Amino acid sequence: MPDLLNQAQPPLEFISPKFNPLVLQVIQLGLPSWLHWKAAISQIEADNVDILVDLYRQFQEGKIRFLIAFRHPQATDPLCLGYLLSQLVPRVARQQGVSLQRPIHAHFIYDRGIPLWAGAYVGWIASNLGATPIQRGKADWTGLRSARELFANGRFPMAAAPEGVTNGLSEIVNPLEPGIAQFGFWCAEDLHKAGRDEQVLILPIGIQYSYVESPWSAIANLLSELEADSGLPVVETRHGASLQESLYPRLLRLAERLLSLMEQFYTRFYHQKLPVVETRNFASLQTEDVNEIIGARLQVLLDVVLQVAEQYFYLQPKGNFNDRCRRVEQAGWNYIFREDFKDIKALSLLERALGDRIAEEANLRMWHMRLVESLVAVTGSYVREKPTAERFAETTLLISDVVTRIKGGNPFQRPLLGKQRAKIIVGEPLSVSERYPVYKASRHGARQAVADLTKDLQQAMESLVVKGG
Repeated sequence: MPDLLNQAQPPLEFISPKFNPLVLQVIQLGLPSWLHWKAAISQIEADNVDILVDLYRQFQEGKIRFLIAFRHPQATDPLCLGYLLSQLVPRVARQQGVSLQRPIHAHFIYDRGIPLWAGAYVGWIASNLGATPIQRGKADWTGLRSARELFANGRFPMAAAPEGVTNGLSEIVNPLEPGIAQFGFWCAEDLHKAGRDEQVLILPIGIQYSYVESPWSAIANLLSELEADSGLPVVETRHGASLQESLYPRLLRLAERLLSLMEQFYTRFYHQKLPVVETRNFASLQTEDVNEIIGARLQVLLDVVLQVAEQYFYLQPKGNFNDRCRRVEQAGWNYIFREDFKDIKALSLLERALGDRIAEEANLRMWHMRLVESLVAVTGSYVREKPTAERFAETTLLISDVVTRIKGGNPFQRPLLGKQRAKIIVGEPLSVSERYPVYKASRHGARQAVADLTKDLQQAMESLVVKGG
C-alpha cells in the first residue's frame, strides 16, 4: 500500500464511468502484447464461445440484458476476459456468419480500492473503458446506482467477479457474494417498471491457468528463497527425476514454520489464545496427518488474525472469512477517508496530524486482514490431492505473498514462474427473469430468490473448473 494511506483524507470520490471508444481501441490493440510480455500468458483459448456470440447478438437486437460472472483466481482475469471479448468473440462470429456491431465490450464492475494500490491511472483507464467502481464493505449507494443504471441501460453488457477478490487458486471457487444476483433482480425490476420485455441473464464463465512447461525448477528456487527468509536451512535443489518428489516435504516444512512463527507472533504481542502445538515430532507424522494438522491450525490462526483487526475497529466476527475481511476493509477506509475531512484545508495542523495517526493505525490493522485474504482459500490438502505443477506453484506463490507482506514488500509484484496458458470456459446462462415473479412476490421471496440464484451460480461456476487441468 502506498504511504498515502497513512494520511487522513477526504472521502473517496466516485470515479464516474465515461466510456471513450478511442481508449478502448488502444487497449484492445495492445492487449495481446501486454498479456504475452508483461503477464507471461502466451496462449488463451476458450470453449463454447458460440454461446457468448449468440448472447451479444440478442443483446444488440434489444432482446436481452446480461451480466458476465467470471472466475477470479488471479489479477490477470479481466485482461483475459478482455481478450475473449475483443479477439475470440469476433472471430467466432465471423466463422458463424453472425454480424455483430463493434466494439465487443462490457461494463466491468470493479473494487474502488484497486486504484489506491495499483495507481490512480488505473482509475482513469477504468473510467474511460466504461467500468464502474463500488465500495464492497458498505452500502455504496452511488456505486450501486451506477451499476444498476448500466445494467438496465448501458451500451454494453455487464461483467463482474462474484467472488469479490482473487484467491490465487484456479481449482477452488470462493463463496460468492450475493451482490451479483441482486443486480440481476434489480435489472429485471427496472425493465418491468419501464414496460420493457428484455430477458435478464447471468452468464457464468470459468478462467483457469496452466503452465506451458511445468516450472519445477522455478518452484524449487522460490522455495529456497522462502526457506532462507523463514530461517530454515535451505535444501539444495536436486534436479532430475527426484526434483518433484523433493518439493512436497519442503512445502510442508515451510508451511509449518510459517504457521509456528505467526502463532508465536499473535500469542506474544497481541495476547491471543492459540492451541499449543507440539512440533518436535512433526517430521515423523504421516503425510495425511500433517496435512490435517496444518489445515486445522491455519483455520484457527486466520480467525485469530482477523479478530486482531476486528477488535480494533470494534467489529463483531460475523459471517465467513470473506465477509469479515470486507467489513474490516471498509472500517479501515472510514478511518482513512473521513467524512469530517471533506474540507481538509479548514482543519488545523493538529487536527490533520491526529487524523494521520488514526489513518496510519487503521492501515496497519488492515494489514492483518490482508494476510487472511492471501490464505483464505488455502487448505491442507490442495497439493496432496493432485500434486500438479499448477497446484504447487499456486500454493507456493500464496505463501510468498504472505512472506512478502510480512517483510513490507508489494505482493502484487509476484515472481513469474513460467509462461502460462489461460483456458476460458463459457457456461450456460442462468435466467433471472424466470425467477423474478418469486422475487417480487414478497420481502421473504426476494431474499430467497437472491440466495437461490447465488447458490445456483456458485454451482455453475464450480462446474466450469477442470480439476487437475
